Amino acid sequence: MTKNERDASPLQPFFTPESIEAQSFAIIDAEAPFPRPFAGEEWEIARRLVHTAGDFDILRHLTFRNDAVRVGVAALRRGALILTDTEMAKAGMPERRLTPLGARTRCILSLPKVAERAARNNWTRSRAAIEAARPYLPGCILAVGNAPTALLGLLEYLDAGGAPPALTIAMPVGFVNAAESKERILKRGLPAIAIAGRKGGSTLAAATVNALAVIALRKNSATP
Repeated sequence: MTKNERDASPLQPFFTPESIEAQSFAIIDAEAPFPRPFAGEEWEIARRLVHTAGDFDILRHLTFRNDAVRVGVAALRRGALILTDTEMAKAGMPERRLTPLGARTRCILSLPKVAERAARNNWTRSRAAIEAARPYLPGCILAVGNAPTALLGLLEYLDAGGAPPALTIAMPVGFVNAAESKERILKRGLPAIAIAGRKGGSTLAAATVNALAVIALRKNSATP
């Protein structure tokens, strides 16, 4: 054993995925500043986001609007389509949680002719993908963790009278229009879960859906 190994902090005795997650949540519960800004099912989602980011500062930026948790859980329990703006976010939503709910995922970038539409209009691919996704937006869960232009495209769709998603998860990360696009979504009065400002990311958008799915599965198992 080296000196560095002797001087290192002792390892915690948690090595399975389930035990690591449970202990992580216990640590977050113990270390979260009081008073906590969220309670109940909102705290379950907030805690998972802190766990995903390894960052308690997420709590200062997280926002729930218009009964977002209840609406999102209800959408999953009826098998809503989950649209993501990246394949990374889609990959972060395991089938073991969604399949029992009848929910399915689709990355909007995989829709037909997105690249051609983007080139023709001088748009980002994400903006073009939202345009292509218009038939799928009503009643879906839209999880955006990367592209502010996807949220801006959603706003244009709503301005044109389009039926809204059941829930919008607004978490694009970045410095150009990330904060502004989320601010505009929150002002629309729709059910939304957002991380205000520049923080966000595909992993956080996926973690939000996972947290909602855990709640939905629990409610299903409690229903006779």
